Amino acid sequence: MTSTAWRFKVIAGVVAGLAWSATASAQATRTWVSGVGDDANPCSRTAPCKTFAGAISKTAAGGEISVLDPGGFGAITITKSITISGDGTLAGILAAGTNGVIVNAGANDDVVLRNLSIHGAGTGLNGVRYLAGRSLRVEKCTISGFMNRGIDVVYGSATPGALTVVDSSITDIGVVGIRVDNGVAAVSPSAQLDNVQISKVLIGFDVLRAGVATISDSSVFDVTNQAIVAENNAVINVDGCVVTRNGTGIAAFSSGSSIRITDCSIFNNTTGVSVSAGAFGDSFGNNAIFGNGTDISGNLVGQPLQ
Repeated sequence: MTSTAWRFKVIAGVVAGLAWSATASAQATRTWVSGVGDDANPCSRTAPCKTFAGAISKTAAGGEISVLDPGGFGAITITKSITISGDGTLAGILAAGTNGVIVNAGANDDVVLRNLSIHGAGTGLNGVRYLAGRSLRVEKCTISGFMNRGIDVVYGSATPGALTVVDSSITDIGVVGIRVDNGVAAVSPSAQLDNVQISKVLIGFDVLRAGVATISDSSVFDVTNQAIVAENNAVINVDGCVVTRNGTGIAAFSSGSSIRITDCSIFNNTTGVSVSAGAFGDSFGNNAIFGNGTDISGNLVGQPLQ
């Protein structure tokens, strides 16, 4: 190798190293957004970005985007492990005409959405769409004003996924509050809901197929059709819930589906509990099922006759 070629190779290596270092340093473990920020900023606390989309490219995988002050920070697509936290302020996502949050992350990626107000302004498509990723946790969030679904799980990965929703409210949704489904050849995701309110929707909590879900210490009300419904071969465990003023309170909707109910208050529905032919309904007998147009339709094993 000539001395000229050697020097060129060394210089090229130094330039490449500097370029990598600049890229690495551009991604921080914690970034910040502000209603008066600018996406041209580095997203530091003293120079915050304006949108979640602007901040995510400057946030390292596994990092956190925090909110400095009240504002609307725009729709976002998430493709890596990250936490978006609006703790301590009003952190809004206004998603008129589009989806609020899309999670399409890797097989080992965990996503957390905390203390966010996600609003579709009546024309938004879905509040949150969970397509792929090891887990999605929705905590202390309000989701409203979408035409289709509040949280839409259409899981398309061959590795297991898990949805957790806690201390959250989903209301004023055109079709389904929370729907859990899996795509062709995908592994069915699990779903865990705790202290969740679902209201003013066509269908409340719908597990469409091949999944096991639990909803606990929650309330589902003012739902036009089924408040909590298992379809196909899905299984839903319902524990300590209040289900009232709905078309049908809790339903095993189709042959092969299962519902298991304990310590629930189910009243003032057109039908309290419905178990279709070929479906399975189990009760521990400690449920208060009363004051419905029809308290129990079908065979709910373990519940005293009404």
